[in-house]
Amino acid sequence: MQRRDFLALGGLGMGSLALPAWLGKAIAADQLLTTLDLPVKKQLADAALQAARSAGASYCDVRIGRYLRQFVMTREDKVQNVVNTESTGVGIRVIADGAWGFAATSGMTPESVAEAARRAAAIAKANAKVQTAPVQLAAAPGYGEVAWKTPIRRNAMEVPVKDKVDLLLSVNAAAINAGASFVNSTLFLVNEQKYFASTDGSYIDQDVHRIWAPMTVTAIDKASGKFRTREGLSAPMGLGYEYLDGDRTQKFVSPNGVVNYGQSYDMLEDAVAAAKQAQEKLKAPSVKPGKYDLVLDPSHTWLTIHESVGHPLELDRVLGYEANYAGTSFATLDKREERFQYGSDLVTLFADKTQPGSLGAVGYDDEGVKCKRWDLVTDGILVDYQTIRDQAHIVGKDESDGCCYADSWSSVQFQRMANVSLAAGKQKLSVADMVKDVENGIYIIGDGSFSIDQQRYNAQFGGQLFYEIKNGAITGMIEDVAYQIRTPEFWNACSAICDEGDYRLGGSFFDGKGQPGQVSAVSHGSSTARFNGINVINTARSLG
Repeated sequence: MQRRDFLALGGLGMGSLALPAWLGKAIAADQLLTTLDLPVKKQLADAALQAARSAGASYCDVRIGRYLRQFVMTREDKVQNVVNTESTGVGIRVIADGAWGFAATSGMTPESVAEAARRAAAIAKANAKVQTAPVQLAAAPGYGEVAWKTPIRRNAMEVPVKDKVDLLLSVNAAAINAGASFVNSTLFLVNEQKYFASTDGSYIDQDVHRIWAPMTVTAIDKASGKFRTREGLSAPMGLGYEYLDGDRTQKFVSPNGVVNYGQSYDMLEDAVAAAKQAQEKLKAPSVKPGKYDLVLDPSHTWLTIHESVGHPLELDRVLGYEANYAGTSFATLDKREERFQYGSDLVTLFADKTQPGSLGAVGYDDEGVKCKRWDLVTDGILVDYQTIRDQAHIVGKDESDGCCYADSWSSVQFQRMANVSLAAGKQKLSVADMVKDVENGIYIIGDGSFSIDQQRYNAQFGGQLFYEIKNGAITGMIEDVAYQIRTPEFWNACSAICDEGDYRLGGSFFDGKGQPGQVSAVSHGSSTARFNGINVINTARSLG
């Protein structure tokens, strides 16, 4: 898995129900579809808002949430676990005497939420005694009663567990029949039913769906004991079950025949390819270290964007307010004032909370701010950051960018990354055309291990599949590849980006931040891109 926080789920694959607190209680699959009535939610919200005002709050927002998660985990011909969880409750945040206060309750009665609101106000007043400056909250319009839903065609929660198990076991069998020694396949489903209300006058009902189907295929050379793995090339998506049984024509075939997927994923096809490619990796020669032109597929680039652009342009990291999960940011406010050259003039990096199919797509964030698209880097120049309501004034904005999120009703919302993506090239350019211009390069598909420093300035990235490019042609698979970057040098080395026809999303289903830690889901889109003269190292090592 791609993010540290997935480690918290390790026990789930071994028959354990010792679930992380944010997962909630385990429930039966046939109970997953129950919803809270809209009038009941509004009644609870109004009780909290009235109690907060009566307790002296100048602002209050209420989040009533029902968080459903289903995990199906398999290995070879075995089902390791099926987990259904539900967490339901109310989180209330207030400003009183110029300070924040937060309280939450699992009691779904007007009396319980009113008591939580009074407790939040008391906490805010206590915080005000030690706060050096009052909260400055950017204005947000009241939207009245509105609703938003992930535009799914098939609710994955309604699909019988047996069908999901049958799919995963057939995937495993296909990989084994294609020569794999071991295979794990998993299905993660999330449904967040969220109702937001505030003293600004918003009552926002949202129904958010996400899906991810990762797998790991392993091939072993029994003679030497050497093994290689190939992870699945799917992306986690803000879609329904149609992602797994939809239009099989929505796929991208690279010049060397590797299939990548857009908004539809053929898991069986990928499992067979993964088994064959894991075996091929056993025989692939090791890379010779040096400088190479890198051709990076979107299934790889998303993680580089995430770590070298998405996180360092979160304003709380820039300001030093947040340093958990790998530190602050090199992209300080003075760099924006100086029109810092973040990348070449081909590079436009944008944030977008509205991208169809993306993990971070919602209508409104957890502060009731309507979501939008905006540039972070325009034609290579750093122009903006990601903000929330109490930060906007720091960078001279009149409104928030809508980047506030909490992973549970019991967690306080705070700044989280938007979908951050690399804009497609403006001129028609295919991957094959791009490869033809490379004399000495490496084509990288899929994400792998990575390492970053405490300011997101220095980093190192691996991948899943590596192919040598010589004199404009892909010559064959190589192994043991990782490249090292300094963030601005890397993005300034971008020399070509394929057009919109190659644009795809990747992303992180469990992106960690904060203390206590929270997880969020975020996508990163790009077309295939070329970066010239990047330092590549050989990661092979001898263990004696």
